[in-house]
Amino acid sequence: QAFPTTDGGEGGKMSEFAVKIACIGAGYVGGPTMAMIAHKCPDVKVTVLDISTERIKAWNSESLPIYEPGLFEVVKSARGTNLFFSDAVDDGIREADIIFVAVNTPTKKVGLGAGRAADLTFWELAARRIAAVAETPKIVVEKSTVPIKTAEAISAVLHAAGKTTFDVLSNPEFLAEGTAITDLTMPDRVLIGGTTDERGLAAAQKLADVYARWVPRERVLTTNVWSSELSKLVANSFLAQRVSSINAVSAICEASGADVDEVARAVGMDTRIGPKFLKASVGFGGSCFQKDILNLVYLCESMGLADVAEYFHWVVKMNDLQKSRFVGRIIHGMYNTVTRKRIALLGFAFKKDTGDTRESAAIDICKQLIAEHASVAIYDPKVEEDQIWMDLTQACQMDLIELKKWVTISSSAAEACDGAHAIAVATEWDEFKTLDYSKIYDGMSKPSFVFDGRNILDHDGLRKIGFVVYAIGKPLDGKLNTV
Repeated sequence: QAFPTTDGGEGGKMSEFAVKIACIGAGYVGGPTMAMIAHKCPDVKVTVLDISTERIKAWNSESLPIYEPGLFEVVKSARGTNLFFSDAVDDGIREADIIFVAVNTPTKKVGLGAGRAADLTFWELAARRIAAVAETPKIVVEKSTVPIKTAEAISAVLHAAGKTTFDVLSNPEFLAEGTAITDLTMPDRVLIGGTTDERGLAAAQKLADVYARWVPRERVLTTNVWSSELSKLVANSFLAQRVSSINAVSAICEASGADVDEVARAVGMDTRIGPKFLKASVGFGGSCFQKDILNLVYLCESMGLADVAEYFHWVVKMNDLQKSRFVGRIIHGMYNTVTRKRIALLGFAFKKDTGDTRESAAIDICKQLIAEHASVAIYDPKVEEDQIWMDLTQACQMDLIELKKWVTISSSAAEACDGAHAIAVATEWDEFKTLDYSKIYDGMSKPSFVFDGRNILDHDGLRKIGFVVYAIGKPLDGKLNTV
């Protein structure tokens, strides 16, 4: 069945849309996911909703509110035709057949489960808004990462407060920032969880039919709703576990003289293991890994599975240890003091090809260096200055005036390195591989240090120039102080 609707485009002309989709939340998940659906399904109307007028304006502009390679081209291909961004949330809810909810579900900071449990405040507010506004049956889709049984709780809220019927599905996202468009174009799988009664199966099939426009049917998996909710937490826990495992191995390598990249290559060639997520680094970051593991830890604790909770918790503890170990190498390497020494921090995003700083290792590195009274000069090609200042004022518990006594933000890597005692690579941006390090070395204080937290640089080449180099999991430089 086709539903005539106004597309909001030029002249308000009428268009035929087979399905109308709305998404509450115009962030890293909602924006790219909905853009891809609109791009692949020209007969589906997609409206991304958010209460932030400024964010909606940005999505409707030439400068999108998030950076993701290829995203602008996908948005531009459908925007104004079957992809719309609007702050008219109630209108979008009323019109839609399927409503995705992609709001933030951060780790709770206060109250029961603080530091581990997911904060579902925004999710419940969205559900109550849907219940209050919806006048016709809706399929409501969990896109945010949520604990097990959330769909059950949200369904209770919708049906108790609503005027119509609702079917709640779980459809977790498995996107990696920096490759989100590729992940959406060719997903490993699309997971849809729903109830196993006739209504639930029909709702899951309707959503599956949307994805099947471009995703092979065998990659669209349907499960019960609890399996779907748990699968997202477990997937991120397994990926983070691999990172923490290879980072633990990196410490052994430094103590023994082994090379972590050689070990990872040998291990990764085992087809049962594979090479992915075996790159030693200063630690993982991003909005999902730590949050989802801590969510799983809290879930296990609430079920009385204390030992299982502790097992998963060590994945996060190991990540924190790796960041502290990296800063420790900087301090010991620079003769046990960094006070008033200028350290160029290259990169602030949690990974390359994104402007996202959530749980970035760079934040913890800065916090620890500032506590040692180092002077930190930060450069990142994509992260906005305001975001850096906000992250550091929160992490360091300092006001901006005090923070600026210790931190400067540079407009280029060369500027950050000018006069520095050391360079610390925190994000694996490609441009850091091709800098003129001979010229940079000439402008630095001597001895000049490089601490490569991503193992992306030519360490032998840097040593030939004159740098003292520390690389994670590599045999230690003989000139590096370790006492």
